[in-house]
Formats: sequence, C-alpha cells, structure tokens
Amino acid sequence: MSASPVVYVIGTAAPPIFDWPTLFRLLRERGWKPHPVLSPVAATWCDLDELSTAAGVDVRVDLRRPTEPDPWPKADAVLAAPLTFNTINKWAGGHNDTLALGLLNELMGEGVPIVAAPCVKAVLGSHPAYLRSCRLLSECGVNAVDQAEVLVRREQDKVRFLWPKLVDAVDRVVPQQALTESDDEHARKLDDST
Repeated sequence: MSASPVVYVIGTAAPPIFDWPTLFRLLRERGWKPHPVLSPVAATWCDLDELSTAAGVDVRVDLRRPTEPDPWPKADAVLAAPLTFNTINKWAGGHNDTLALGLLNELMGEGVPIVAAPCVKAVLGSHPAYLRSCRLLSECGVNAVDQAEVLVRREQDKVRFLWPKLVDAVDRVVPQQALTESDDEHARKLDDST
C-alpha cells in the first residue's frame, strides 16, 4: 500500500458540495489523498479549478474514452457525499450513465469500502423507492451515514455537512494502519505473533 491512501470522493448536486474544499483539507490532514468526482449537474454548480487546487488533483466529471488509460490510482476507500435522492435510486438500480455512478457501481463490485452520505429532503426520504434503495445498498456493504447525524441546516434553508464526522466514518471503515503497512511488514507481524 502507498503512504498516502487514495479516497475517491464522489459528489452530486446537493448544497454540501459547496464546502468540498473543507472536506479535502480534512482528508489531507488525516493522511488521505482525495480524488474528486462530480456528477454533471454538480459540476455546473462548482468552480472546478478551485476544487482541483484544494484536492491536489483534477476533478473528474466525464467518462474517459475506451482507449484512454485510467488517470488515477486504485481507490482504498470511497466517500460518496453528498448523494441525492436521484443518485441513490439510480445507484441501487445499477444505472451507469455518469462517471460518478459508474465508479460507485464498479467500486462496490470490487469490494472497496464505501461511506455514503445522503442529502435528501424529508419528504423524499420517506419515499418507498428511496427506502428500498437504501436497504439494498446497505445489504451490499455500503456504509450509509444517517444524514440526521451529519447534516446541519443554517439560515435560509442552507445546509452543510459536518465533514469531520464523515472523515471519521472513512477512517473507521479503512483503518490507516492497514493502509500504510507494506505487505512485508504485515507478514512480519503475523510471523512474530505465532
């Protein structure tokens, strides 16, 4: 494993996306190397240059061509935040029509640990399709964060996430020690314990 574990940060068009630079700073302080992916609509809301600078790598929005190499290293973890009602339902249904959804589908299939933080209005959160989608994703191993624990409403209906809690959730699903140990160090520890 590398000294700086890679976390793909996937976001869709919900208000917490405006504070992504804070998330990237926190991830980097914890030793993570964020690699941001935005849904096409979220990309129209954001300053991509600002986000790329904050993350230290270019933001990806579009699917690459089949002949293009993958520009990023493999992900050690995924933080999908914020996720909209639409994205959660499409993801659970296996839709693959954007880079964000494609990566969520592929990485879930590969067993990469995923922390998902929805940002959904209460009226949509009680919709039967949404509830089924959340259950299915949870059964598939997605670590869903209760939005009531991380979402803060501010004046004029502005909402934001408590990013430190989400970074804590990523740290819980992928302990840093496991990421920074080389395979040789891990084998040596196993030999020493027997």
